[in-house]
Amino acid sequence: MGTVLLRRVRMHLGRRGVFLLILGVGKTCWGVSFLVDPPEAAGLQLLTRFCDLRHWSWLWIICGIATIVAAFLRIGRDRWGFYAALIPPSVWAVAYLAAVLTGDYSRGLWVAIWYLTSHVGVIMWAATVPEYSVPKSPRGRRDEAL
Repeated sequence: MGTVLLRRVRMHLGRRGVFLLILGVGKTCWGVSFLVDPPEAAGLQLLTRFCDLRHWSWLWIICGIATIVAAFLRIGRDRWGFYAALIPPSVWAVAYLAAVLTGDYSRGLWVAIWYLTSHVGVIMWAATVPEYSVPKSPRGRRDEAL
């Protein structure tokens, strides 16, 4: 019974929705980790100048929840989830780049590149992938696969 429910949810979400759901859960958890036990603010001086990392954690949490909600929307309307998913890593990347430019955190360049590629870049790529782009594999055609 539980697998039937999971299968229905997966079919409803589609590939884009599953991706948004995973992103949203990850961003929400990352934000909660900043709220529960904030790390060192090395390289994030641009952000901590305005408020504590515990406050900035809410950016991750709110955007994560928005991304989760967007996972259940129709294709086309789900773009808001991709926008929400882009905000926190973009803000963090800008903060780390600013720390490099001001000389506060030399390692920030590599962290910013990491956020821009593995977060922002992947989200932007996934937002352009249509739901139907990969055909379903044919069942029972084992001879063609060989």
